[in-house]
Amino acid sequence: MTTETPAPTDDALPEIVVTAIGYAQTAWEFALGWLLSPAAWSQFGLLIVAFALAWYITRRIKPVLTRLLTPAEEQTNIIARARRMALPFLTLTLPLLAYALTSAGEEITRSLFGSGAVIAFGKRAFLFLAARLFVRDIVTDPFLKLIGKFVLVPAMALNVVGLLDLIVGYLTVTKIALGNISFSIISLVRGVVAGAILFWLGRWSNEQSSTYIESQKEMRPATRQLAAKSAEMAIFGLAFFLLLNIVGMDLSALAVLGGAIGVGLGFGLQKIASNFISGVILLLEGQATVGDFVELDGGEAGTIVKMTARAAILETFDGRWIVVPNEDFIVTRVVNYSDSGSANRYEAAFSVSYDTDINLIPDMINEAVSKHPDVVDAPYPPDCELRGFGDSGIDFAVEFWCNGLDDGPNKYTSDVLFIIWNTLKDNNIEIPYPHRVVEIKGGLPQ
Repeated sequence: MTTETPAPTDDALPEIVVTAIGYAQTAWEFALGWLLSPAAWSQFGLLIVAFALAWYITRRIKPVLTRLLTPAEEQTNIIARARRMALPFLTLTLPLLAYALTSAGEEITRSLFGSGAVIAFGKRAFLFLAARLFVRDIVTDPFLKLIGKFVLVPAMALNVVGLLDLIVGYLTVTKIALGNISFSIISLVRGVVAGAILFWLGRWSNEQSSTYIESQKEMRPATRQLAAKSAEMAIFGLAFFLLLNIVGMDLSALAVLGGAIGVGLGFGLQKIASNFISGVILLLEGQATVGDFVELDGGEAGTIVKMTARAAILETFDGRWIVVPNEDFIVTRVVNYSDSGSANRYEAAFSVSYDTDINLIPDMINEAVSKHPDVVDAPYPPDCELRGFGDSGIDFAVEFWCNGLDDGPNKYTSDVLFIIWNTLKDNNIEIPYPHRVVEIKGGLPQ
């Protein structure tokens, strides 16, 4: 005697299995309706014709567009850069052209058959192909490529099968609670994607604006740096507020945050605020800028290699970096030896014997020192002066001007002393040295 096992009913199956079976049955009925419908076959034919026509047109116009968008190698202007940036987008010509032709065919099929489901499916498929090519061949930034690979392409794939709206709706109603704050998962996803795109655009815009500002050589270096910093703050500030608006955060809530920041600046952050304002003043006045050699009252001395919002970084000749708060440049005395490239005066002292005709010395030394390649005639040419009558000889000093510091790679004073030595030797002029007379009382021992 055998017993038959009854077939499982819907009540005996898990809910997720029942839901999946329902979706599978719906998809099968939908596909079967397409296969048995003359309108569907007509739309399939239009899709094939649209894709073939797009492929033929792409083969014809893509080489022409490539020649038009390819600038000469020596061109570096903004139009040439824009043309080079547009070249990779020619990869999208085929899917986008197929999408446009399919859209035109959709109007025809809807007017003839009253349905365009297959055409709409084809349009979504062409968009998926365009998104995949965009991520694979055009996007080069690693973070954006990651976002495109795991967000954009899957979203376009879900859109092809018609599940994107369903999943977006589910993510919209699903909330995450953090204390008194709750937000939907779709807001989080939207914030990550929008933040990545906005800050990438901000970084790119900042690079372009900085390059353009640095190319304006008629502007003072301090003005260029201030303009670049202002552009950077404006770009990323705008990106930040756009991101807050995209994720749905109430901007009026920032008033409370602004008040808290104001209180913090008034108490604990007043030094930071003081240094920040001092940095803005330094950039506006231009009294000390990148490349200047400065010395502060505290003894810090070096070349300014970087100016940040909080401090200036000095590099000494022995390779050490000194971080000096911006406020020190405002409240203390600062000696600027560079002063945006102006010449500096140096002095080399020497002596000659009392047997020398001192009337010949000034012209002789001035002529010799002026031949040094780094000694300049402006604001004044070399000037040899009589300084006094010493114990062993007659004291002179030659003053000369050079564009640079007499330290590090430059040895101006040393070079001039070599010139003086060789000039005096060539003219048989004695350079004195101290003489001493020793008296021995009682005479020499026998």
